[in-house]
Amino acid sequence: MARWLAGRQWPVHPLAPGRKTPAANCEECRLRSHEPSRCPCHARGRWCHGFHSATTELALIDAWWSREPRAGVGVSCGPAHLVVLDVDAHASQVPDRNRLLPGIAIPEQVDLAGLASGFDTLALLAAYRQEPNPAEDETTLRVRTPSGGLHIWYVNPEPAVRYRSSTGSSPRTALAWQVDVRAHGGYIVAPTTRTSAGVYTPLGAVRDPAPLPAWLAAELTRTGHVAGAAPVPGPRPVRTGRLPRTAPAQALLQPLIETVRECGVHAEGTGFTEKLNRAAYTAGGLAGAGHLDQAEARQALTEAAHHARPHQTRRNETIIDAALSAGASRPFHPKGLA
Repeated sequence: MARWLAGRQWPVHPLAPGRKTPAANCEECRLRSHEPSRCPCHARGRWCHGFHSATTELALIDAWWSREPRAGVGVSCGPAHLVVLDVDAHASQVPDRNRLLPGIAIPEQVDLAGLASGFDTLALLAAYRQEPNPAEDETTLRVRTPSGGLHIWYVNPEPAVRYRSSTGSSPRTALAWQVDVRAHGGYIVAPTTRTSAGVYTPLGAVRDPAPLPAWLAAELTRTGHVAGAAPVPGPRPVRTGRLPRTAPAQALLQPLIETVRECGVHAEGTGFTEKLNRAAYTAGGLAGAGHLDQAEARQALTEAAHHARPHQTRRNETIIDAALSAGASRPFHPKGLA
């Protein structure tokens, strides 16, 4: 499968055997802190830092999977010009109707009884736009996940447009609740990959991604998934403009971000989640009070988190977005910044 995907010019990288997460970094990179782009392993023909090491070089691919034949296959979406809708069906409390379809107000008279997953919110979005439901799109590659979710693969017909990845639970950039977007800065598990939970199984006979439908491209633009495009304001907007006293707030936040980055020295036992949550919550509170630009703070947090734990980018962003939102709802003015 890895060779077949690479033959389509889709860069691939190994996933940990039996899991849907990237194979672990080498011992040297676990102990040394550096940016994925500066990792010496890539020049030496090793994998490291998840999708940052993805390649289409067949000799390298043969060497990697000869070394670990049980490894699954991940596809780096951005370089492959792929936009994949990751529809979740997780048991979770349904949020307020204002967060189901970001930027779209759902009137009280709309009956949401029975809504429980990303399948429902994606169908609702399609119905609002009077378009076919992507989950039922038989013209493109669709892959059933072991957890009961669905990956809907599309190819970006305009490579000059860079779509961002996102999580459906994000209070800032999201397409729909429980519908993640896998694009630049993300990867997708390849069909036929086997994990301890089951196999990623293609549906129907189509094995090629269709071009991203124009209406979905418009929705991704509207919701801030295109670099340079701002997302639609949520129901509780946060003051994010840069104020004259931003520098002191950054000085307060930076040490917390550094503690997150330093977790990259060890793979576990560093209190990474607690440190990331604390830094993001603090950033949210400072942004909510107008002392920081929240978008810039999120970028700094994301870079530090992905540096420390490059194999769990989705989880990193979920923690950041949740803590930013919680902090923003409780603005605070530290002494000297009021």
